[in-house]
Amino acid sequence: MALDPKSFLYRVDPATSVATITLNRPERLNALTFEVYTELRDTFRALDSEPGVRAIIITGTGRAFCTGGDVEDIIGSLFSRDPAGLLEFTRLTGDLILSIRQCRRPVVAALNGPVAGAGAVIAAASDIRIAAESAKIAFLFSRVGLTGADMGAAWLLPRIVGLAHASELLMLGDFITAERAAEIGLYNRVVPAERLMTEATDIATRLARGPSLALGVTKQALNEEAAMDLVSAIEWEARAQADCMQNPNFREAYEAFRAKRDAKFE
Repeated sequence: MALDPKSFLYRVDPATSVATITLNRPERLNALTFEVYTELRDTFRALDSEPGVRAIIITGTGRAFCTGGDVEDIIGSLFSRDPAGLLEFTRLTGDLILSIRQCRRPVVAALNGPVAGAGAVIAAASDIRIAAESAKIAFLFSRVGLTGADMGAAWLLPRIVGLAHASELLMLGDFITAERAAEIGLYNRVVPAERLMTEATDIATRLARGPSLALGVTKQALNEEAAMDLVSAIEWEARAQADCMQNPNFREAYEAFRAKRDAKFE
């Protein structure tokens, strides 16, 4: 059955096998509600094996990508929860990030405007980040009296930008410009707003045309090898590569090279 989320827009281009998730609360700067958190988590879990989807774009409607949890829908209601209820919510937000990282399809974040709080962690969890020039970003948690280590941010950020930059971003909670984010490696590319979706779609289409199994294994390696020593990592990769060599895509790449044509991966 085709995915049909209610709290954001979702479409699949059958010509490219690229799915696009569009956060669609522009009047609230695409702030997240309990429903959005839950549907995003469930959608990314489903996209791990959804037929006809080989890459994913996540973006926003209007002038912001995502400004985090909605102050009215979420933040206010948290004060009425007991400790178990608070933990239930924080685990839900973390599960969203896990669903993005564990989805074997490549995820491209097309950041169309400001990125803050939970929106910043969603961006960090994506595999590639393409940003409009207006896409300033902040991990705001410490500014509201919470730990900057939220939703996996303290695991993700040092691996993207290094410990020093991650410490500054998570402890100060300040916005940095898109240009600065690109300088420290948080954004892969910054482009004019009118080119954002073209650039993101081009990258997602290239990924969708690639060897899906191999890309999924690559993502798994990036997730798991941080906890391994070098010997273990090399052994893990040796076994993974030997498995990939048994996949038809490896022979297809070889045959395409010999025939001087583009490979058509399964």
